[in-house]
Amino acid sequence: MAFDYKKEYKELYLPPKKPVIVTVPPMNFIAVRGSGDPNTEDGEYKQAMEILYGIAYAIKMSKKGSRQIEGYFDFVVPPPEGFWWQEGVSGIDYAHKENFRWISVIRLPDFVTREDFDWAVREAARKKKSDFSKAEFFTYDEGLCVQCMHIGSYDDEPETVRLMNEYLDEQGYVTDITDKRLHHEIYLSDARKVPPEKLKTVIRHPIAQKL
Repeated sequence: MAFDYKKEYKELYLPPKKPVIVTVPPMNFIAVRGSGDPNTEDGEYKQAMEILYGIAYAIKMSKKGSRQIEGYFDFVVPPPEGFWWQEGVSGIDYAHKENFRWISVIRLPDFVTREDFDWAVREAARKKKSDFSKAEFFTYDEGLCVQCMHIGSYDDEPETVRLMNEYLDEQGYVTDITDKRLHHEIYLSDARKVPPEKLKTVIRHPIAQKL
C-alpha cells in the first residue's frame, strides 16, 4: 500500500470547514517560482506544474530504474501547493491576479536528499526532453498557523479568510504574513475536472500571539 501523506497527516491536509490552529513541521519540497495570473493558458504557472509533476514522478518511479534511493518507500504523489503574495499588498487582491507572485510546490518524501533531488531533475529533463532548471530543493519551516478547508471557487476565498481572522481574534492571535511567512494554499481538487463550487482547498496562514 503506497504511503499517502493526505491520509497519514490528516491534521495538515484535511482540516475541518472551520478554522483550527496547527503547528506545521519543517518540510522539503520541489519548488518553482514564478509570477502572473495562474489561469493564463500555457503561462508560467502551467509550466511550473509540469516541472513539479515531472520530478515527483521521476522520484516515485525510481524503484523501477537504475537508481535505488536509500530509504525509498512507495508513496502517493502529494497534492500541489502554493505560496502566494503581491508586492505592496497586504494579503491577497484577487481582482488583480496578474500581479501574483508565487512559489508552486509539491512535498518531497523525507527520504529524498539533495543529491536524489538533483538526479530526479536530470532524469525528468531527459525523459521529457525539456528544461527543468527552474526547479529548486526548497525547505520551509511554517511553524504556528491557522488553517481551514475552503469549499468553492478560489475567488471566494476572502470569505474563508475572514472567518479565519475572526477566529484568531477570539483566540488571542493575529495573522503574521511577512516576506518569509506567506499565504499558503493546498489543492486537493483538480480544477480541470471539478466544478468551481466543489473545489477543496486548504487555506493556511502563519500566525503570532497578540502583543
